[in-house]
Amino acid sequence: MAEHTTKFAPRTGGCYCGALRYAVSGRPLVKGQCHCRPCQQFAGGGPQYFELVAPDSFDWTHGTPASFALDDLENAVTRFFCATCGTQVLTRRQDQAALVLKVGTLDDPARFRPHVAICHGDAQAFHMVPDNIPVFDGLPPRG
Repeated sequence: MAEHTTKFAPRTGGCYCGALRYAVSGRPLVKGQCHCRPCQQFAGGGPQYFELVAPDSFDWTHGTPASFALDDLENAVTRFFCATCGTQVLTRRQDQAALVLKVGTLDDPARFRPHVAICHGDAQAFHMVPDNIPVFDGLPPRG
């Protein structure tokens, strides 16, 4: 079988005000939407649309993000955001190597198509999930 050698085009993005910029050089590992309550709060009511990306494929190209993690929560995620405009760009979970990139911060998010919906047990009635993608009430099993 022939090896797939097509190179993935790098993508860029940043925050609302432009103080933070980044580049992603690799293919997304997973494309999805998360319906958990914290994601709803950060998104202003809807699910968060995300791509999991390998840490070695992500680089901040301009600015330095601020970060936040709840100090009273075991295994709290760290959220990276713009200290000027507040745009959340990236999340790092303690239990996984991949970074959670917020799709709305991509310069061209139009190509995004979610492949999975997670934490749907917390979804609101107005949350829409595309037909024919796997839906998990919590996190999908790892394997």
